[in-house]
Amino acid sequence: MHYIDLTHTFTTRMPVYPGDAVPQLQQIANIEKDKFADHEVRTGMHVGTHIDGPMHMVKGGRKLSEIPIERLIGQDILIDARGKAVIDETVASVVKISQGSIVLCLTGWSEKFGAPEYYTDFPRMTRGCALSFIDHGVKMVGLDTPGPDDSPFPIHKLFLEKEILLIENLTHLNALLGVEAFEVYALPAKFETDSAPTRVIARVI
Repeated sequence: MHYIDLTHTFTTRMPVYPGDAVPQLQQIANIEKDKFADHEVRTGMHVGTHIDGPMHMVKGGRKLSEIPIERLIGQDILIDARGKAVIDETVASVVKISQGSIVLCLTGWSEKFGAPEYYTDFPRMTRGCALSFIDHGVKMVGLDTPGPDDSPFPIHKLFLEKEILLIENLTHLNALLGVEAFEVYALPAKFETDSAPTRVIARVI
């Protein structure tokens, strides 16, 4: 059995969406002085690898902590969108997408994580592509970019209104190229929030 970690490590050096607060992570106790170690973190919910829940964009939408656990685990489909400036519906036409699957979009953009252009020049997803995923009945869409779009976030709203969750800022998706079957476990911290930091693991079947 083989596992692949698709998560960026949480550090104070992570890039943040323009205007968001820089995360703070510090050790507040150590074994030498206090006989135990402890850390304190202060962060927004949209830093690093995380899941956007319905409440993020939908008035009255459910908190991420209210989403059933079975919505966070499932069979996965990898879509290869490398080299594309736009993620359009043609990328979905070359793979078989099953009802209830989790779709991961590989663009290669995670290689620019931390670079100045990471949050400005990333590939965006078209409305047609989003509607194709919705029509196929997917339950979650993951990207190795900051998200499917930018302000005023129409693609976010399309997905979240249908309670299709979004995983953002994934990494190492290229390790899934050529893998015939795998499952994804995308388990966010169970905070009563719109979104939350998430550890995302692929299990090769």
